[in-house]
Amino acid sequence: QVQLVESGGGLVQAGGSLRLSCTASGSISSISSMGWYRQAPGKQREFVARISGGNTIYAESVKGRFTISRNSASVTVYLQMNSLQQEDTAVDYCTLRRLHTEDDWGQGTQVSVTS
Repeated sequence: QVQLVESGGGLVQAGGSLRLSCTASGSISSISSMGWYRQAPGKQREFVARISGGNTIYAESVKGRFTISRNSASVTVYLQMNSLQQEDTAVDYCTLRRLHTEDDWGQGTQVSVTS
């Protein structure tokens, strides 16, 4: 019903930047928010950032380094990631939250940060 397609992941050195994009398609309605989660090797999936209207929220670990934004017309969410650290190495997942429906998830995009 809903598909989320992510792009922008890759391999960067510590201190570098990446910009992730995620576009939703399909039968989309009653969007509450869009956001990003990530899962590092051997760890649980964790919240990264979410945007709802003009409101944004970030995990403490990424505050000041990551910026989430959204183009509502195209149902696209972005995550600008600056000052990347090795701890940011993870598979990043785009999410779409709708009223009265379980969250939709993208396939994930790999972000790898090296020394």
